[in-house]
Amino acid sequence: MANASLLHLNLRRTYFDQIAQGGKKTEYRDRSAYWAKRLEGRAYDLIVFRNGYGPDVPEMWVQFRGVRKEGSSHSGHYAIRLGKIVKVRRCRTPTE
Repeated sequence: MANASLLHLNLRRTYFDQIAQGGKKTEYRDRSAYWAKRLEGRAYDLIVFRNGYGPDVPEMWVQFRGVRKEGSSHSGHYAIRLGKIVKVRRCRTPTE
């Protein structure tokens, strides 16, 4: 993983927990110039999801399976396909 290409994304706890539990296989981002620059024509090995911005927040590393455009260019989104969960750090249980 030392030389892996990483995409860093922050998530709200609800979505973080859904991915950690295996129920959410796609993450969505609005189609904008910002996301186009980060996603279009790029290949990543892993996505590093974080639930918050502090140094000790829950973190999860997930295989990147590609991205596709959905909807129109004005109201569409990017669908980031998620693979296997590789590593989880400081993850809380859903009842905490």
